[in-house]
Amino acid sequence: MTTATEMGRRDAVDMAAATIMVGLTFSWGLNYVAAKVSYAGYDPVFVSIARSILGGLCVLGWCRLRGIKLFRPDGTLVAGVVVGVLFGVEFLCLYIGLEYTTVARNTLLVNTMPFWVLIGSHFLLGERINARKLGGLVLAFCGLAAVFSEGIVGGNNATLTGDLLSLGSGILWAMTSIVIKRSKLVDTSAEKLLLYQLAGAAVVGLLVMPFAGAPIRAVTALPTLALLFQSFYIVAFTYVLWFWLLTRYPAAGLSSFAFLSPAFGVLCGAVLLGEPPTVRIFLALGLVAAGLIIVNRPARKQILG
Repeated sequence: MTTATEMGRRDAVDMAAATIMVGLTFSWGLNYVAAKVSYAGYDPVFVSIARSILGGLCVLGWCRLRGIKLFRPDGTLVAGVVVGVLFGVEFLCLYIGLEYTTVARNTLLVNTMPFWVLIGSHFLLGERINARKLGGLVLAFCGLAAVFSEGIVGGNNATLTGDLLSLGSGILWAMTSIVIKRSKLVDTSAEKLLLYQLAGAAVVGLLVMPFAGAPIRAVTALPTLALLFQSFYIVAFTYVLWFWLLTRYPAAGLSSFAFLSPAFGVLCGAVLLGEPPTVRIFLALGLVAAGLIIVNRPARKQILG
């Protein structure tokens, strides 16, 4: 029997999904700045725990309001635990790595995720790599390399530890997306899927917290607002939307939009943190946009068909 989710699936990323993904990637780019700002008041591990708990409470409240059943047996528990652990470790790597390296390097390395998704989807999901998709992703990556090449070559204000943690976060992000697509989680609600991951992130963070620094560094307005922004908007809203998209569109096509996050992050940093943009940023945006058009262009048979 065909499920409602299967009936709503698409073979390619359409204009509606593309528009949503641009909004999401802008939000995620802004999130890197918010995370960096929050570290002035809170330890990165504490930020990961707090955003998961606060965001999770919001999602639970939404589910109760809408009458969404979360605890009905649906065969997703094992996969849910797996993605919860992956998500928890992913964000510890991202948040701790962000403290040791720059926003530019962190976002670049985290957003190597589409390459790992493309490879994983080829072998596990049947979403075959072809020359067009590979070329589009390489073109987009060249765009980001144009922005961050100077910092990468020079190694300014960054450490190997932060870089490796950031790269690990990107790999774990890809693994999470693939597990979702390959398991029964693809048919569960976006809210339940998110709660699995937030619970995993909270548990993993609490296990690591005794080995981290003091959770609260200084309670001031700006870091606290940055933490609340991550919890209520990024976690409780944008992640639900992202996981909903994952159940209806190809993982590799959606993941290719992640290349926009670093460019948006740099632009937000220029406006909010006073980091001056360069010509390379605008060059990168053009290359990224071209790569996304190539990757998500429907095949000829889909156009004729």
